[in-house]
Parts: sequence; C-alpha cells; structure tokens
Amino acid sequence: MIGTGYVGLVTGACFADLGNTVTCLDVDETRIERLKQGIMPIYEPGLEQIVLQNVRHGRLHFTTSYPEALKDAEFAFIAVGTPSGVDGEADLQYVRQAAEAIADIVDHPIIVVNKSTVPVGTGDWVAEVINRRRAGKPLEFSVVSNPEFLREGSAINDFMMPDRVVLGSLHRQAAEKVAQLYQSLRCPIMITDLRTAEMIKYASNAFLATRISFINEIANICEELGADVREVARGMGLDKRIGPAFLDAGLGWGGSCFPKDVKALAHMAVLHGTHPQLLQAVMEINRNQRRRVVVKLRKALGTLDQKVIGVLGLSFKPNTDDIREAPALEVIHLLENEGALVKAYDPQAMENARSVLPRVQLVETPYQVAEGADALVLATEWNEFKQLDFEQIYRSMRQPVIMDARNLWNPDQLRAMGFTYFGIGRGNSVPPKG
Repeated sequence: MIGTGYVGLVTGACFADLGNTVTCLDVDETRIERLKQGIMPIYEPGLEQIVLQNVRHGRLHFTTSYPEALKDAEFAFIAVGTPSGVDGEADLQYVRQAAEAIADIVDHPIIVVNKSTVPVGTGDWVAEVINRRRAGKPLEFSVVSNPEFLREGSAINDFMMPDRVVLGSLHRQAAEKVAQLYQSLRCPIMITDLRTAEMIKYASNAFLATRISFINEIANICEELGADVREVARGMGLDKRIGPAFLDAGLGWGGSCFPKDVKALAHMAVLHGTHPQLLQAVMEINRNQRRRVVVKLRKALGTLDQKVIGVLGLSFKPNTDDIREAPALEVIHLLENEGALVKAYDPQAMENARSVLPRVQLVETPYQVAEGADALVLATEWNEFKQLDFEQIYRSMRQPVIMDARNLWNPDQLRAMGFTYFGIGRGNSVPPKG
C-alpha cells in the first residue's frame, strides 16, 4: 500500500483484517515511525483498534523502504495524494513517483492498482510511465483502477460493508484477481474498462455534491417564501426516486474529496471541449452558502467589526479531525476580514486548526466559546452539540444571537428562551440590527 494517508491507511488496515499480509509504505519517516508506535496520524472511529490488532498479529507492517514494501508483492496499491492544481486539475506528481519506483524496483509479475482518485486516462498513463521507465527490460504487469468510496467518519464500515466495488482494467484477469481480495465482503463487484471505472468515481462525487448544492438552493428560496427546508427535504426524500440522503441544508460540502473532485471533473470537461454549466453552478452555490452566513450575522449585529463570534465545530464534518476545505474555516476567514474576533472549539480538530487559524482563540469547551460572544455559529453538527445547556449559554453571551448553520436545534425553544435564532432555509429572514 503506497501511501498512508486517509485512503491508504484505512484500506491497508482493512485488507490486513481480512487476512492478507499488508505492508504500508510512506516516504514520511515521522509518520511511519509514529505508526510503528501505534500513534494514528488521523482520527477515524475504529481505525486505531484495527491497526493495532493486525500489527500484533503480524499481518500489517509499516516501512519507508520501497524495496521492502514491494518485495514479493502481488499487488501494489497506489494511494497517494492528488491535490488540486492551479486550475483545478489533479496534481499527479506523487502517482508518477510511485509508478516510477515500481518500475525501478519490481522484478516479478505484479498488479498495479490505482486507489487514488485520478483523472480519467490516468490508468493508461501509469502503464506508459512504467513501460517507458523499463525500456529494454519488460515488466509483466497490469493496471487496475479501484476507486475508493470511503466516507470520513465511517470509513471502516464503508470498507467492510460497501455498496459496491468498482474495478476497471484492460486485462480482465487482473481485475478478477483484485476482485478476489474483496470476495469475502459479499458485495456487488463491477468490472469495467479503466476509463469508465475512473469516471464512476468522479461522477458519483459530483452527483452527491450536486444534491447538497440543490437543497441549499432550495433552502435559500424557502427563507424568502416562509417555508421550512427540513420538511421540504423530508417530503422529497419519501419519494423512492429521490431518497433522503445528502438533502441536509447547511454550510455546503467540504473535505478532501468533493471540492477537489468536482473541480477536477469540471477542468477535464473544459479541457475536452464540453461546457460543465451544472458543475460550475454547484460550486458557486456551495461558495455562496458561507457568504450568506456572514451576511446574516452582519444584519443581526449591525456590524461585525470587533464583535466576538463563537464558532462550534471546525472539521468539515463530524467524526473526523479533517479540516481540509472545511466550511467553518471559510466562514472564519470571512468574519476576520470584516474585523470580527473569533473563538472556536471542536472535539477533534483543534490541533490541526492551530496552524491555519493563528488569530482564532481556541478554547476547551462549547461554553467557553459562548462566554462574552455577540453571536454563536454552529458550523459542524457533532453529537456533543445536540443537547447543550442553553440557559448557561444565554447567561454567558453578550448578545444572545445564534446562527444554526446545520439546523440542529429547535428554533421555537431557543426563541422562547430569548435567543435571536436563525438557521438555513427555515423561513426566518434576519431582522436588521435596531
């Protein structure tokens, strides 16, 4: 398993748990050393237990050495980062490095599996990189695309009980060998060509992002017309053709996948002469959700300059410490640009946030966030925020203004307590200050 980031570590640990011998490789010496000590580089429920258990049983190993990792390996999974470039294109430098290392080191038949999310056509390109590197010394290998569909916060469950496994290759036999690794999971396994498998990943994420942006667009209309988007979404979701998933209005999507993948798909579309109007709109609606929160706070408080704003939640979603493209960070950036003083708390993401939020006062409890605050913003719907002591919060705030950007709380109850409450798409326009 080349790469011990989110996908590589979870996938490697789960394959080991299925009885395979797995070596996880990373060039980051500190990360590998910490993993050998049992220290996880990410927070993911259940991951530490499964890693430690399989290390103890001798099925899971960690190394910085390509020769050690690839010796006698039947499969080489490439699970390295593919960050966004300047125009939204996926940066494949780490994929290239992995492919070149495989070409330089491996001297036996091997199946190279692209686990990273990569542009359509990357499987063919990886094969070309290996063949070019091995000029004059042919290597017996096949490339298989095996896109991941892991959700942060439930990744172990997603691996062990997947909706489907997608495999793509120009060599059917190679894809079938990879399929055998998943056989015990008893899930649908779809085998197709390389480019179709790569496209399935992008199309899936783009569609889910579209659902979220759609319900946020509906939420904005609901606010103007006096409707409640939660009930609208519930009514929509009861239609079997639609379903309820990904219809929660709020601050929009973030994280390591949706922003990067939607941008990359739009970039590929433009590059090949098509016009991805829908994808562009999906991204614009998502950006606008963060701006709308700041506009509401400005209207409620009159000005944001020197106002103390408390933010609950920094990770892009609950049950993870991942702050990549987190909506909370963009909201905080916009607030600080208008002179606001921000305090924040998150159950898991505080350490990751320190370096990127130097001006934010990070505190130890939700109640410290509320102390002396002119407004309180719920940015991430962690379970521990569901039943806060709002009487204590009301007494400690300078101005009892709540921006429930995840529609987690009961607006009638909070208004009855004296809060100025507003959410997303709940038919409540924000009265201007004064």
